[in-house]
Amino acid sequence: HQRTEKIKNCLCPEFATPITVDYYFEVVQKIKIAIYDIDNATSTLDDDDFLGDFETTIGQIVSNATFKGSLKSHSKKPYGTITIRAEEISNMNTDIISVKFKGEKLDKKVIKNTLNPVWKTFRIPIRTLCNGDYDRSLKICCYDYDNDGGHDLIGVFTTTLTEMLRATNNPVSYECINPKKQAKKKSYKNSGHIILQQITVVKQYSFLDYIMGGCQINFTIGVDFTASNGSPQKINSLHYIGQHGRNQYLDALIAVGNVCQDYDADKLFPAFGFGAKIPPDYKVSHLFPLNFNPTNPYVAGIAGVVEAYQACIPNIQLYGPTNIAPMINHIASFATEAMKTGTAANYFVLLLLTDGVITDMNETKRAIVEASKLPMSIIIVGVGSADFSAMEELDGDDGVLRDSTGTAVKRDIVQFVPFRKFIQASPEVLAKHVLAEVPKQLTQHYSAHDKEPLRHR
Repeated sequence: HQRTEKIKNCLCPEFATPITVDYYFEVVQKIKIAIYDIDNATSTLDDDDFLGDFETTIGQIVSNATFKGSLKSHSKKPYGTITIRAEEISNMNTDIISVKFKGEKLDKKVIKNTLNPVWKTFRIPIRTLCNGDYDRSLKICCYDYDNDGGHDLIGVFTTTLTEMLRATNNPVSYECINPKKQAKKKSYKNSGHIILQQITVVKQYSFLDYIMGGCQINFTIGVDFTASNGSPQKINSLHYIGQHGRNQYLDALIAVGNVCQDYDADKLFPAFGFGAKIPPDYKVSHLFPLNFNPTNPYVAGIAGVVEAYQACIPNIQLYGPTNIAPMINHIASFATEAMKTGTAANYFVLLLLTDGVITDMNETKRAIVEASKLPMSIIIVGVGSADFSAMEELDGDDGVLRDSTGTAVKRDIVQFVPFRKFIQASPEVLAKHVLAEVPKQLTQHYSAHDKEPLRHR
């Protein structure tokens, strides 16, 4: 399922986040739209107020320029209406524009009590803005923001992307008009001016542009060896290796690793463990190579990772606690060095396999916030039957992750999945689910830093 953004305290919300679906003429594609009143930060909808839903088909929606339907509550009574506008997405233009506006002599104080605000530069895909139609009329509204959601309209203006692009050389000024004030007062001129200070068209490269241009995916594995996994000699242990030579850790590692290894030229992977007492002095380590070679933790291919894992288990003592911040910071140090080159040459993917809730949550959040600035992604697979609800917080699908100081991630780089959901599924299904966001995360990072592929196709 997909979700729109949340809109505060509004009985007539206009949702801006589009719902994208594949359309097939030859198939009856049923669609259900549900509206909820959300008053908490949880990702589930079970504890939210259901307002109503509506069922129809994609065919009915695309057959009408503007499609309207009645929301039905559980009592089957009408509960308001929903209006849907559908549009085919243009595949012709994937570029984005970088835009910077400022206001002059506005009627209300919109940013930090000033009538002359300067807004931060923001980016928007051309396809989202106007679906590739540079002459489409665009309506831009300026509001005086209120925390309770009751924003006051200052004024609006209309333009086109063609007109906006004039600001490439010189700023473009627009009169900000408030329709109500204009209708009431003959002497009304405007509610200030909005100046487009700068606009730049930025080439948007695809994941394949970067990969085929020479970007390497550097894959690293981190395995949880805390005592909560159970003694590896006992059949109920998550690290127990039976007659078939497999367990949940190996199943997840192999499924994800087999995909990632295709994008790494030398097929040499650093593989680490954490949360165990290791030889020779058997002190607890939260970052140790599975091959016990700190100067060369690399093993050859996924088969090499499996062999190192199997050879490691008899030589360690499972202990704890479950700290993963050291692993994240270690990979982040390599990503930091890669970023210093100023090229899109190396991207890092860290696969963490763990059986329970981590004990260094604050440190981990901080590590993720810092890592979100770097060319790296983090995949966390929860192994076993533990309650992983706290881990969902690290996955930014339902909100922006922040550290203990309130600093937010620059972009969502974490994907968390409980392995138990895929025990009966094929390895390909698990790999597809946990790796689906990596291409977007890679392109977001390099696009944000204006990094082109090493070589153009």
